[in-house]
Amino acid sequence: MAYLHPSRLRWVETLQTDSPSPSSQGAAATPATSSGGPRPPRFLRALGAYNYRLWFGGQGLSLIGTWMQRVTVSWVVWTMTHSALLLGLVGFAGQIFTFALSPVAGVLSDRWNRYRIMLVTQTLSLVQAALMAALALAHMLTVWEIFVLSAVLGAINAFDVPARQAFTVEMVERAEDLPNAIALNSTLVNGARMVGPATAGILLKAVGAGVSFLLNAVSFVFVIGALLLMHVTFRPRQRGKQRMGREMAEGLSYVRQNRPIRTVLIILALVSLFAMPYQQLMPIFAAQILRGGPQTLGFLMAAAGVGAIAGSIFLASREDPRHLPLALLVGLFLFGGALVGFALSHTLWLSLAILVLVGFGMMVLITAGNTLLQTVVDDEMRGRVMSLYTMAFFGMGPWGNLLAGALASAVGAPFTIAVAGTLCLASGVAFARPLLELARAPRDSSATRQRGPA
Repeated sequence: MAYLHPSRLRWVETLQTDSPSPSSQGAAATPATSSGGPRPPRFLRALGAYNYRLWFGGQGLSLIGTWMQRVTVSWVVWTMTHSALLLGLVGFAGQIFTFALSPVAGVLSDRWNRYRIMLVTQTLSLVQAALMAALALAHMLTVWEIFVLSAVLGAINAFDVPARQAFTVEMVERAEDLPNAIALNSTLVNGARMVGPATAGILLKAVGAGVSFLLNAVSFVFVIGALLLMHVTFRPRQRGKQRMGREMAEGLSYVRQNRPIRTVLIILALVSLFAMPYQQLMPIFAAQILRGGPQTLGFLMAAAGVGAIAGSIFLASREDPRHLPLALLVGLFLFGGALVGFALSHTLWLSLAILVLVGFGMMVLITAGNTLLQTVVDDEMRGRVMSLYTMAFFGMGPWGNLLAGALASAVGAPFTIAVAGTLCLASGVAFARPLLELARAPRDSSATRQRGPA
């Protein structure tokens, strides 16, 4: 693949060139596709790669368990404490190590075997979920244990996310299938967002939190099995000869010089800080605003998941990458506006309908941003850029959860969500010009080479 210069955005060449050479990737997922058989429909074209098909199936089941655990944790903390601040603190504990460790994890992802990193992180995630299940089933789970185990999972994710994001390009057969694979990954996440919370709500009412945690632990068996079944060719990987600090600095310099990457990372950081914590406050809306219980919480989360799946399908069906900046901008405005509407709603059916729009807008902007990053990044910088993506999107989450929890305790959850939506709209206005310039820019134009402020 003809990789891109850091200051250039070559839409057409990037998607029409051959797949990257895996010589520097350590464990390269050797394409093993249909052996001359018909390729899948265009919407599912990335599934033509055998290794990606395995990952798609295993990860899909595992993500359902992950969303079950997320909803269960938030509900357990709320029922134990009835404190919006503690809800925010638990979210903070679960993501702060993702923020702190991501720069180191990105360098290691570029140095080490990404396949083996994922095997280790998925196994450790299984152990974490099993400990949560054991404590809950033994009626020994307290807020303190939830804090500690959430922090452990955040540290695991700091290494898992950059490796997993960077490994996607190694699982697909053709470079032009990479955007489709990223969109399908988002479809998986949001299919799980729809099924997992609803399942967790039913289980919480029927059998309690322990079973929900236990099923999450079991779900990791499927993704680990998928990794073990992959046809992987191990190749020598060049270890970094520079100090880790120097390699981190190179990654930051690379991002500063690349306007599309820099713009996307800033937008995702702002959204993660101000808007994404709305999910952490959902138990308050379910219990206090809408007068429901765990099933209501599951329905609210599932409604957002329905919209997010629709957003993922929308992007997966599109092949021209030049729509990505515009899609990101539209998603940002829709996400912000729908959050304001949700904050004003006191009716269940209206809240569910608005959350579909929230999920759609959120996923369009996230998936468009992720695809844009993965499309333009040079492969030798992929791990470091995706670690900065992890910091921007996942790592800003703990600060956002802390801020949202404190603000909700002071002025209420609806006002907090309304402020978050308004800030999203303001971000859309602030970044409309650079995103529209990227959308209109012809290949190799001065707009795509610009190195000035975003």
